[in-house]
Amino acid sequence: MPYDLKVYNSVSDLPLDWNDVIGNHNIMLSKEYLYVLESSRPDNMECYYVGFFDHNILIGGALFQYLNFQKHETFQKNEIWCSIRNFFSRKMSKDLMILGNNMLTGQNGFYFDSSKIVLEQVVPLLDAAVEKMQKEIRKTSLIIYKDYQSNFVSYFQGKKYQSYFRFSVQPNMMLKIKNNWMVFEDYVNDFSKKYRTRARSARKKFNGIERCEMNLDEIKKHQKEMNILYQNVAENAPFNTFFLAVNHFESMKKNLNQNFKVFGYFSDQRLIGFYTLILNSEDIDTYFLGYDKNIQKEKQLYLNMLLDMVEFGITHQFKRIIFGRTALEIKSTIGAEPFEIFGLIKHNNPLVNLFMEKIFALLNPTKEWIQRKPFSKAGLN
Repeated sequence: MPYDLKVYNSVSDLPLDWNDVIGNHNIMLSKEYLYVLESSRPDNMECYYVGFFDHNILIGGALFQYLNFQKHETFQKNEIWCSIRNFFSRKMSKDLMILGNNMLTGQNGFYFDSSKIVLEQVVPLLDAAVEKMQKEIRKTSLIIYKDYQSNFVSYFQGKKYQSYFRFSVQPNMMLKIKNNWMVFEDYVNDFSKKYRTRARSARKKFNGIERCEMNLDEIKKHQKEMNILYQNVAENAPFNTFFLAVNHFESMKKNLNQNFKVFGYFSDQRLIGFYTLILNSEDIDTYFLGYDKNIQKEKQLYLNMLLDMVEFGITHQFKRIIFGRTALEIKSTIGAEPFEIFGLIKHNNPLVNLFMEKIFALLNPTKEWIQRKPFSKAGLN
């Protein structure tokens, strides 16, 4: 292979032109974001970065994450079945290596300069990086290629990939913002009567709640409460591979500055909820959020957060909002649509790997959901 690969375990060691070649095209691979991972990553995560060079010229980069499950409870609900699944998940996968970002949804694990390399050459380079990491850094129980679009997965063909199980967990929910949505009311008016009434009813329930963008000082002041509210949501998830560090949102704001937004909800000057956004060129990536479970239903906190995210996107003229792969049905009620994303997984024990499809189905049962269609026929045009 005419390319050179170099592994880095510190952002400060990355090539000087890393952002020019990679980070400026995807903020999730920028030095600023990678500094966040370095300074406030989950306790059970390690991060490494690979640079790809053609005759000493940087042409691409990739993010690798190692996750340790020995002390981490992946299944959070206090049920016997979850305890059984935790036992088996730790026995079969003490640790794993991900080519990609386990904290985000979407193809955020690598970027190559398309003027210097063709797409057909990318996958062999990624394979070479995986092999290098397994040999030089650490061999793990599991290897995962994470979150690839369907058109890119087609490049993973041939005998080499027969040992990998191709999986799709939940789709990535996205909303494309229409050109004729000049203000939020234009968007709501495109709903059918049922969903328009629902949205306006949710807005009325927010009377008495103050909404505001939080700056760095306010994030520092409220970060303990934010972490508690985040845990309320995270612990309700059936499957969780990490928990955020307490200082994570502070670190995000320090490093990403105006490309990271935090919006808080206050009742009688008490923080009852928040959501976060990452501004990534023409896209908005919704990030982590949290809310008071005792108020959530009465005030429809979560639905109002989703509507506020859409309003922000319309007001600031973004093209898409990427909502991720959780709470699919309620996200579809505000117009987000599912886009399938795929991954590849392999266990380094050949015997265990033979049963990977069944094991994966056991640990990640499929969730049934109904996709709602909120827009009227006129609003679809």
